[in-house]
Amino acid sequence: MFNYKKKAALMSALLLTSGAALADYPEKPITLIVGFSAGGGTDVMARNVAPFIEKYLGDGASIVVKNMPGASGQIGITEVAHSDPDGYTLGTYNLPGMMARTLDRDAKYDAESFTYLANVVSDPNVIVTSKRSGITTAQQFIEQAQEAPRSITVGMSSLGGDDHLGLTKFQNITDTEYTIIPFKGSSAARTAILGGHVSAGVLNISEVAAFKDELNVIGVAKAERSEYAPNVPTFAEQGVDFTNGALRGFVAPAGLPEDIQAKLLDAFDKATKDPELLAKMKATANPVEVTLGEDFEQLNNELHDLANQVWQTTPWK
Repeated sequence: MFNYKKKAALMSALLLTSGAALADYPEKPITLIVGFSAGGGTDVMARNVAPFIEKYLGDGASIVVKNMPGASGQIGITEVAHSDPDGYTLGTYNLPGMMARTLDRDAKYDAESFTYLANVVSDPNVIVTSKRSGITTAQQFIEQAQEAPRSITVGMSSLGGDDHLGLTKFQNITDTEYTIIPFKGSSAARTAILGGHVSAGVLNISEVAAFKDELNVIGVAKAERSEYAPNVPTFAEQGVDFTNGALRGFVAPAGLPEDIQAKLLDAFDKATKDPELLAKMKATANPVEVTLGEDFEQLNNELHDLANQVWQTTPWK
């Protein structure tokens, strides 16, 4: 995790030396670009967090959320990457999707295009099955796939995202093979599972929390049980060493001045400890797991390596 002593020393030094420049930031509204439509998981996170960043930036800070949906978030994050690194353009950042987009298409950004501020949400994958499937445990899910490879259809939001990479990991761990059915978004995949049009699905806990009674949630890909599904065992509890999920956070363009970076890091650190924000996140089933600054960048690099490994062995386009 982030070295808080190091961060505190850095911010103290910068606060003492940066003078009026830091005191003046922000002097105008900050644009927060969300690369997805209003009402989606990333948008909800952004709108929950933004008022608390305003609060802890102080000086009458104002953040304006701007939705730029399209191309699985690529349009919005490209806009962030090519904006001026002055602290007045921030963006939401999804992993592993943002790095996967640099592999399966011509992306106008890479891992070096950003100043990494804070990952706020770690939304673990779950594997769910249709009530019609008859599959209610991870062991049944594995055994049926081993007996009849590709006989189980698995819906997911898209290829190249955490759902897809997660299922790829699961297949490698369990020596199984499933038939992947990608949909245009998680809600469409969930609807197909609920209707029994596919046997199973890989989603995130936040996407099934309100549907636990209508689906068989056979396992959570997390080290410990989720507070949003406390009665559902983890895969580790069922003998499968499988953890994976979606990460949602915030970045700025590369080259952000160190004093502004320090002030933003401090704001994210304080905001993500605020009980009021934590209550809002819990109410929307957004599991908060904070990683700041350099540790967020390292996490990004690790997930890029994972996505690249999958792309090299089983490209999804």
